Amino acid sequence: MTSSSDAAVPVTSDLPRSGPAGKSATSGDGPPVKPSKRARLGRNLAAAIAVGVGLGAVILVSLLIVPEWFVLVLAAVTAVGTWELAGALRRGADIRVSTPVLLLGGQAVVWLSWPFGLRGAAIALAATVLGCLLWRMREGAAHFVRDISASLFVAVYVPLLVAFAVQLTVAPQGIGRVLTFLICVVASDVGGYAAGVVAGKHPMAPTISPKKSWEGFGGSMASGMAAGALCVALFFGAPWYWGLLVGALLVATATLGDLVESLIKRDLGIKDMGKLLPGHGGLMDRLDSLLPTAFVAWAVLGIVVPVA
Repeated sequence: MTSSSDAAVPVTSDLPRSGPAGKSATSGDGPPVKPSKRARLGRNLAAAIAVGVGLGAVILVSLLIVPEWFVLVLAAVTAVGTWELAGALRRGADIRVSTPVLLLGGQAVVWLSWPFGLRGAAIALAATVLGCLLWRMREGAAHFVRDISASLFVAVYVPLLVAFAVQLTVAPQGIGRVLTFLICVVASDVGGYAAGVVAGKHPMAPTISPKKSWEGFGGSMASGMAAGALCVALFFGAPWYWGLLVGALLVATATLGDLVESLIKRDLGIKDMGKLLPGHGGLMDRLDSLLPTAFVAWAVLGIVVPVA
């Protein structure tokens, strides 16, 4: 799995500006410091590619051999993502979410959404909310509202949004639906990253994610729309132009999801959600664009390619 978190490279204003002992790289004390290749690329590219290929292989094998196995992958993703987000909240702001309840409830949301659809997911989510309330009561009133609010956020942000990916998987033509969802997000990431490296100059959201540029977003949109057109035509036999709409919506949502997680990390004062994936950070650092996009993919594909 990948995301569009590095879809745009650093613009000029975001490159390193300080030399040894805090001296300005552009001061008269010496020649300007040229940013390293790795600084311009924004991440350990070799490690990121290796991890991305490995994750992609797991996804394809699970989908193509027994599609329902992908639900097991999603359940594991839910558990790891919940653990990482809970840990990040505690490290960054000493927010104590009801982690045991969220881990158990998250699995219930994912697995009950398979046979019972979104009704099962809603029932499991409601039970998780009640469980979080009871669990947190043991520690008294101090910061109760803050901690419970964070627990509810985690429950919705991770397992509930993953449940929409489950719905894509178990629906008719589920393999095509999941692949359309993932291919569009990957195309958005790759196209945006390449465009940002080559032409990124104008910052898109400098106070949230300084490395993003409008040029990178344009590359994401172009590649994502092309991927959407191909997927909709090849997997479903639907008119290709509907795929342009699918791709555009998924790219926009993926970008928004990445910006939202950037805000979360800035608020918590952390760089990465975890350290599980070399070159990427934590698993949640790869799920940032995928989680909200799963819901939009389920919604828009349900309209473009209705479930019989």
